[in-house]
Amino acid sequence: MTYGQHVKYCDTSEEKTVGMALRGYLEPIANWFTQFNLPEPIVHWGHPVMMAIVVFVMGGFAAYAGWQGRLATDTGVAIEQKQNHAKIAPLMYLFIVLGATGGILSLVMQDEPILESPHFWTGMGAIALLTTNAIIAATKFGKGNETLRSAHAYIGSTTLVLLIVHAFFGTQMGLSI
Repeated sequence: MTYGQHVKYCDTSEEKTVGMALRGYLEPIANWFTQFNLPEPIVHWGHPVMMAIVVFVMGGFAAYAGWQGRLATDTGVAIEQKQNHAKIAPLMYLFIVLGATGGILSLVMQDEPILESPHFWTGMGAIALLTTNAIIAATKFGKGNETLRSAHAYIGSTTLVLLIVHAFFGTQMGLSI
């Protein structure tokens, strides 16, 4: 089968019920995008290219600004870096969630299984960690609780490392399909 000849993936021996349900919800959207006859390289590599920008540029900047805000001895620098972190981190979170949706749609459009790859699970783990961090930040770190502030910093750093592992698994998957 070539790209553009979208056929429902139905190997129930390989894909769990949840994956099949998810695919059922996403196939109409994937079919809608398929009608535009997007070039195969865009469907195949669009998600990884865009997400690499989000993870490495936005994520790198968010991590740098967050740690600079935390470690700076100059109060002005600390405040500025914390503000920079607070501006970029929510956008990065939004783009990662939207990018995950795009990546899953790309798999559906390419008739690939959704839930079977370590790339999917590392991505969902990263979103769970980012959501945890968003909740911590939304509570103003428990109204200034230093333990929550430290947890936020280390969860964010762990997430960035997980996203690098995620990129590795994604590259492997992209080269194999």
